[in-house]
Order: sequence, then structure tokens, then C-alpha cells
Amino acid sequence: MENKKKNTIVRLLKTMLGFYPVMLPATIACIVFNAVVSSIPSVFMQNIIAVIEKNWQKGDWGAVGGQILRLVSILAVFYILSLAAGFTFNQLMAIMTQGTLKKMREKMFGKMQRLPVKYFDTNDHGDIMSYYTNDIDTLRQMISQSFPHLLISGVTVLTIFGIMVYYCLWLTLVVVLGVAVMTVLIKKVGGGSAKFFIKQQNALGKVEGFVEEMMYGQKVIKVFCHEEESEADFDRYNDILFEESRKANQYANILGPILNNIGNILYVLVAITGGLLLTLNVQNVSISGIPIGISIVVPFLNMTKQFAGNIGQVSHQVNAVVMGIAGTERIFSLLDQESEQDQGYVTLVNVRKKSPKSQAGADDRQPGEEETLFEESKERTGLWAWKHPHRKAGTVTYTKLEGDVRLHHVDFGYEPGKPVLHDVSLYAKPGQKVAFVGATGAGKTTITNLLNRFYDIADGKIRYDGININKIRKSDLRRSLGIVLQDTNLFTGSVMENIRYGKLDATDEECIAAAKLAGADDFITRLPEGYDTLLTENGANLSQGQRQLLSIARAAVADPPVMILDEATSSIDTRTEAIVQRGMDALMKGRTVFVIAHRLSTVKNSDVIIVLDHGQIIEKGNHQELLEKKGQYYQLYTGAFELE
Repeated sequence: MENKKKNTIVRLLKTMLGFYPVMLPATIACIVFNAVVSSIPSVFMQNIIAVIEKNWQKGDWGAVGGQILRLVSILAVFYILSLAAGFTFNQLMAIMTQGTLKKMREKMFGKMQRLPVKYFDTNDHGDIMSYYTNDIDTLRQMISQSFPHLLISGVTVLTIFGIMVYYCLWLTLVVVLGVAVMTVLIKKVGGGSAKFFIKQQNALGKVEGFVEEMMYGQKVIKVFCHEEESEADFDRYNDILFEESRKANQYANILGPILNNIGNILYVLVAITGGLLLTLNVQNVSISGIPIGISIVVPFLNMTKQFAGNIGQVSHQVNAVVMGIAGTERIFSLLDQESEQDQGYVTLVNVRKKSPKSQAGADDRQPGEEETLFEESKERTGLWAWKHPHRKAGTVTYTKLEGDVRLHHVDFGYEPGKPVLHDVSLYAKPGQKVAFVGATGAGKTTITNLLNRFYDIADGKIRYDGININKIRKSDLRRSLGIVLQDTNLFTGSVMENIRYGKLDATDEECIAAAKLAGADDFITRLPEGYDTLLTENGANLSQGQRQLLSIARAAVADPPVMILDEATSSIDTRTEAIVQRGMDALMKGRTVFVIAHRLSTVKNSDVIIVLDHGQIIEKGNHQELLEKKGQYYQLYTGAFELE
């Protein structure tokens, strides 16, 4: 645990040094100078008392006054420089603290965009949000307050210790004994609080995750009168957070008073020891060679108070440091998550047909070499192809993007040893409409997740236009696929911006055309600001059906050759469905389409209907063929018909 905390602090400092290679050392230099200056008044006090002692008998108070004035003037100069250093490091710390938090948030969000879908499927969204709120805030406190105070206290303690050793070893040994006791207590009590502060930080993340989940499902809670049960569940999470926080703060809060009292006892012990040394006329052991006298004992008492006080300051920062380390560890744990892997090298590019001259010899090509008829174009042509570099041959070929998708003996499981799909083989030729039918959990959505490479298959192959999708770069693969999910996600912004999300360079005319195609234009034009109407909170001011229509329009503006419709019309009423279906038919024309639907009326006109059961294909054919087989599809269809 100790090594882990040290590694976290070292890594954080290295990160900050990377962000601010000049500012951080300059800030540390100012802090060190400020701390050293705060430690030297004892030296001036010793010199002033020594001057007075030396000239006491002579009565030359003019000379004494001159020497004291000179010493005070020098100390005043140091204080002025210290004031400048203090002002400078406070300003620099403000810049570095907020700058570090800004850059860390950027790194975290950037990392989050590169994480696989699996990470978000297996982690509470509220807990993930806690990285950006609680953990970042504890990091802020540690950087802006704890680190400077610890550095000041540490440098002050070392400086004072050096002065003590210089003036009197006997009195220094008394102080060291007291410090040893303090150190043991800090390690024992502080270590106990550290363990519980880390648990507190994790418990806080779980509480926020639960609250976020309850807020999202508030309507469901009220519909099923689950308020009391939800409150009981929250109380259970909150009780755990309370217990961990109570234990952490109990440990931390007893440390300060104990150290303060030890500091007071140490002050008394140094005073008694100094008095005994003076009374017994003990010979001083020191680097300075100055004999023990009032000029040594009095400054030593001041240094003892300052020494113990700074060690107490260290203890006061234990809470913030431990919480900061716990938050920083969580932040680094997010940054250390394995990013989504992508070894794909086949990319999607704009192409144009080769000129007649460059096509010379095309008649001599072998079957499957049609891609040689294309060449890459920097201009937008509306014609897309897969750019496939053949590393061994050192050549590049272009395969026209058509939307031919084939699965060969695919096996997959979200967890090892728990298969979800087993030996699934199917094909969808360009322009075909393929429907997946089956009970919940049969594997319908899983197949579409594999086509997007949100997850990678365990065995078998998936080919897209004859190319293994593992060879296709994921961003290009997903750009060629349009998807409409059952759960809609709309972002804060205008209706136009939400439609344009499917194609960021789309013109207003293209967005409006896509909305008309999806059947969304009618209700959009009736909104207060039309296409400029602002949407917030996932489109809370729209009905579920209207949100789904916008989601369909967003997919339509992307104009991909392959469409995946995962229960796209499940949230739309029968009348709206008829409107949407016309738009969907226009949208699906000339595209390869995969449809997942529980309403069998929406899949009747599919070219192929695939019936899945427990991850296996049990029936395959068109609507009429499957009815004639009188298998599971027949039972599903007739059952649905009777219900209607």
C-alpha cells in the first residue's frame, strides 16, 4: 500500500512536470526560499542576544543599537524577498492547479473516448462521473493546499533541524526524541485513516452511481411504488459511506490534538534541559563552538515550538493528502484502462473510376480484381471504396463499398465459458433486408454489436465486401454502418445539430431531406423554433416517438450502405409507425439492412428472416417459406396475430 501511494505521488509529480517543465521548478524554488526565510529568525535572535550579552558589562549601548539595527535590516530584506516569493508561488500555484485539472480532465475524457463499449457496460455511469467531480476535487485540494504546505513544513523542519545541530547537540537530542514519538503516532494513526479514506472515496463513487441510476429511473420507481425500497437501498449505500468516513475522520481528528500536546511537552522538556545545562555549566557540543548560554537556550525554545508546529501542520494535511491520493489513484486507474485495440489497416476512401487509359489491360484481369477499376480521389465523389494495402506484395487495391456482409461459423461470449452465439453463419447481399427474430436474449443485438466491432468474435470470420472486418480500421468500419437503437440518445443542442450528428459536414438541406425521409419533418416544423429548437436532457421536451424519428433522421443523413435497425420502431405508436415505415422503406432502398424487431409485421417484407434461439440459428427463409415450415416463426407469427 505504501509503495502504491508513493508511486502515485511520483507519477503525479512527473505528470505535472510534463505539463509545466519550467513553472513547477520555479514554484518549488519560491516555496523553498519562503520556508527557509521563515526559519532564520531564530538565528538573528541568537545573534541579537549574543550582542547584548557581550556588551552588557561594557555599557556601549550605541554600538549595541547599531549592530541590532544592522541585523534587523538584514532580516527585513529577507522578509521582503520572502513576501515576493510567497506572492509569486501562490500565483503560480493557482495557474498550475487549474491548468493541471484542466489537462487531467482532457486526458480522462480523451481516454474515455478510446475505451471499448465493454467498459461502459460493466461500470456504473455515476461512478464514472465521480472521476470528474469528487476525485478531481480531491486532487485540486492536494495540489493547491496540501503539497505547498507539506513542502513548506518539510523544508522548515529540515532548516530548523540544521540550525539546532549547529548550535547545540544536547538540546537537539531532546527534540529528536519528541519527534520520534510524533513520527510513530503519525504513521500509526495516519496510516489507519488512509485505509478508510480510500474506502470512503470508493463508497462515495458507489453512492453517486446509485443516485444517478435512481434519477434516471424515477418514473419507473413511482409507477411501481418503489419509493420506500429505493430509499432503503440508498440508506444502505449511505450507511457504508458514513461508516468509512466516520472511521477515517476519527483517526484523523485525534492526531492533531495529540501532536499539539506532545509539542507543548517537548517545549517544557527543552526549557528544563536548557536550564539544567546552564546550571550545571555543561560543555556545549556543537558545530558553532558557542558555549551554552541564554543566547542558545532562548532561540532553541522558539525553534522547538516552530519545529513541533510544522510537524503538526504535516499531520493536519494527512486527511487531504490521503483523500487526494485515493482520488488520484482512481483517476490513474481510468487512464490506465486498456484502450480499444485496433489493428485494422484497410480504410474507407473516396474513389473515382479510372480513366480509359489507366484501365488498359483491365480485360486481362482475373475474377475478383474489379477493384483495379478505381483510384483514390481527394475530391468528394460520392463513390466509396476500401483501400487495401497488401504489405507482402507492396500493392494497393480498391474494393467498392457495396455492403456485402457474411458471417462464417461465428462463436462469441461476453464472458469466457459463457457462449452467447454458437456457429452462426449467414449472409446479406448488397440491397438485401435481413431480419432477426427471437426471444429476448437469443443473440439478435449481439450480432449487430459484432458487426460494429464493439466486441470481437471468439471464433469464425465476419467478412465485409469480402474483407475480414478485423483488417478494417474500426472508425472506417463504423462510418460505413448506420444504426438506429431502441434507446435514443439526443444531445444538448438544436434539432438541426442533432440530425447533423450523423454527418458533421452535412448541409441544412441534407438534414432537412433526411428528416423528411424519416417522417420527422412534420413535427419538427411545428416546434416553437422549428429546426432551431433547443433540445436538453436527452430531448425531454419531445415524445419517445419523436425522439426516435430524430434518431432515424440522424442515421439517414449519414447515408451508409448498411443499416442496422435495432427495434427502431418499438417506441412509436401504430399511426406514427405507418409514417415511419414509408420513410424507412425509402431509407432502406438499395442498402443492406439488418432489422431486429419484435413486431413481426415490420419484418414480413424482409428478403431473409433468421430465427434465433439461445444463440443459434434454428430457422432461415422469407416470410412465406417460414410460415409453410410451421416451425417457431409460424408459432410466433400466429400467436402475434391472435393477440392483435
